[in-house]
Amino acid sequence: MVAVVGGGQLARMMAPAAAELGVHLRVLVEGPTTSAAQVVVDAPVGAAADEVAVRALVAPADGAAADVLTFEHEHVPNALLGDVAAHGTPVHPGPHALVHAQDKIVMRRRLTELGVPCPRWTALPSDVAAAREALGAFLDATHDGRAVVKTARGGYDGKGVRVVSAADQVDDWVAAHLDGGPELLVEAKVPFTRELAVLVARRPSGEVRTWPVVESTQRDGVCAEVVAPAPGLDDTLARRARDVAVRIAEGLDVTGVLAVEMFEVVGVDGTSEVLVNELAMRPHNSGHWTIDGAVTSQFEQHLRAVLDLPLGDTAPVARWTVMANVLGSGLDRLTDALPAVGTQVPEARVNLYGKGIRPGRKLGHVNVSGDDLDEVRRRARTAAALLRGEDPANLED
Repeated sequence: MVAVVGGGQLARMMAPAAAELGVHLRVLVEGPTTSAAQVVVDAPVGAAADEVAVRALVAPADGAAADVLTFEHEHVPNALLGDVAAHGTPVHPGPHALVHAQDKIVMRRRLTELGVPCPRWTALPSDVAAAREALGAFLDATHDGRAVVKTARGGYDGKGVRVVSAADQVDDWVAAHLDGGPELLVEAKVPFTRELAVLVARRPSGEVRTWPVVESTQRDGVCAEVVAPAPGLDDTLARRARDVAVRIAEGLDVTGVLAVEMFEVVGVDGTSEVLVNELAMRPHNSGHWTIDGAVTSQFEQHLRAVLDLPLGDTAPVARWTVMANVLGSGLDRLTDALPAVGTQVPEARVNLYGKGIRPGRKLGHVNVSGDDLDEVRRRARTAAALLRGEDPANLED
């Protein structure tokens, strides 16, 4: 039995893979109507930070104990996970690894020690005046007078990120840190050519597998589209990106699925390189294409990995797969668009998350595979537009 903390769409998408493997899932959900609670039978309600709820998840009074504890988000107290592991339930990825996905300063320091290419960065002092001085010096050393300030903890999907051009533009965040908020770091605003991502899976016995490098496109800080494999990517750079992901997985002792988000940049000599941007130690939006486009999906692989089972083949099953996210919708119910999607894009694989509709919210995704990238991309975007209640004829190229 696998215990999962978090009741969102990632836990929901683990359910079909678990059923196929004959693995029982018990998911700690935030409420009885969350994405996962709608499809997982064994779904007790509780908060990720609730020690009693997490302990009952892994060792219920009236049921079998979990073989392993994992999660669909990183917002689980590290000390609690360490205590669960100390009391005999394996935790994957372990708290010593997960901290690098929870705290960006810890992550940057360790990646720097491992020799992983990252943007230039520094942690900001806690004092407002000292932070202004450090940020001002950092900005003075940039090529365009701009930099990116991030909260070390709690940021995701563009939250906790601010592009700045003056030393006083994060005074409120520094003050918030002094009042108990997260620490801050500043990074160079990278002039990247595109964003890439590598998914790697590693099991406790050490076996590692990677999927092809993908290209991701963001909209307002949220992933909107993924193309697998990344088009036009040089074989040498693809190998380098996958090698970097494996180095991180092994160097941080990650078990389960790890997503490594990267920037592709052009160096002074004109050659392309990758810089690591973010880490996620769980299945990730950049890997949803694997549900329909790879021999083994990231969700099945994550379950295999945390149970220390042999990992599955990660080869793509089609030349191209494009995943388009459904970000918000003008429809009352997304399912109202299914007849149109089925008629206009019958090959589209639709995955809806059962969420309430809000502007910009991740409500689902579609995967389309085929041999012609332009056509595959067009049809994936068409299906996503229909689910948003939009006319596909108005889509931009």
